[in-house]
Amino acid sequence: MGSGSETGEVTGTKDKDYNLIWYIEACLSNALRMESYIQDAQRQSDKELVELFQKAQSDSRKGAELGKGLLAARLSR
Repeated sequence: MGSGSETGEVTGTKDKDYNLIWYIEACLSNALRMESYIQDAQRQSDKELVELFQKAQSDSRKGAELGKGLLAARLSR
């Protein structure tokens, strides 16, 4: 399949919907990963990194929530 081809025939899910699902999973996965990074930084008493990773975690949670809302709206159509 070329890069311009729709792969929905293979997955049973339109590319744009698959991409949204992937985005949500990536955000959730990143939020989990940030928890580990936060704990590592806390063990080293590195407040600057703790704050950075907490912000990244918060942003990832927000992205996941936005994506889930959009997905829910689209699935109910």
